Amino acid sequence: MLKEERQTFIMRQINLHNKVLSADLSAMLSVSEDTVRRDLKELAEEGKVLKVHGGAIGKSFHYPFNGNSEVYALDAKQQIAAKAIRLLKDDMFILTGGGTTMIEFAKKIPENLRATFFTISPLVAIQLAEHSELTVITIGGQLSKSSNVHIGSSVINQLADIKVDLCLFGTNGLSVQEGMTDSDWEVVQVKKAMLRASKKMAVMSIAEKLNSTQRMKVCDINQVDYLITELAADNHFLSPYQHLDLELL
Repeated sequence: MLKEERQTFIMRQINLHNKVLSADLSAMLSVSEDTVRRDLKELAEEGKVLKVHGGAIGKSFHYPFNGNSEVYALDAKQQIAAKAIRLLKDDMFILTGGGTTMIEFAKKIPENLRATFFTISPLVAIQLAEHSELTVITIGGQLSKSSNVHIGSSVINQLADIKVDLCLFGTNGLSVQEGMTDSDWEVVQVKKAMLRASKKMAVMSIAEKLNSTQRMKVCDINQVDYLITELAADNHFLSPYQHLDLELL
C-alpha cells in the first residue's frame, strides 16, 4: 500500500473513532509500527492530527470550538442531534458524555426547555451553559487529554450519587455482537458508571461507526434503549438493529 493510501486510511480511522493506536493501525495495515509512527508524525506536522502516547487523536475532536477545525461528517452529526432533541422533556434529569456530536446536540436544545444536565465533558458544559433555562452540573475529576472528558474515581463516586432519566452517549464502536466498545480503559469505567446512574440510555452515532468494535467493552447491545443515527429507521443498513429491543431514531 502506498504512503498516501495508508495516510488516507489512518485519517478515516481517526475521523471515525477520534483516537487511534499505532499498534492497531499496524495490524490493520499489515505494516510495522515504525511505519505507522512515521505516518502519524507526517500527519501531525501537516496539522491534520495531534500525536499522543501510543497513537494520535483528531484535531476537530480536541478543539471543537476552533473555527479552523473541520468537524468530520458535520451534517450527519447535526441530523443526529436534531433527532435526539425529541427525547427531551421539561424537568428531566439528563447525563451526557462528550464529543463533537454531543456539542452539536447541545447547540440545538430549545431555548425554552427546562431541564437539569449533568455532564462529564467541560466542552459540552460550556455549550449547555448558553441556554438560560438549563441547570448545568459538571461531574469533575481528572481531565483526559485524549478525550476531553473527566475520568477517575472521583467521577465514578459522583455518578453513584445521582439517578437521571436519560443518558446520552457518543460511541467509538457499536455492534450487535459486541455491544458498545471503546479504546480507553478509564473512559470505559466512567461510561459504565454513567449507565448505572441512568434509567434510559441513548447512543448517538454516525452510521459509519456501526458494526465496528474497539478493544474494551462498555455494555451489551441490550442495554441500549435508543440508537440515533442520521439514517431513516427503516434504512436497510440498520437491519441488524431493527429487530432488537431498542428504538431507532
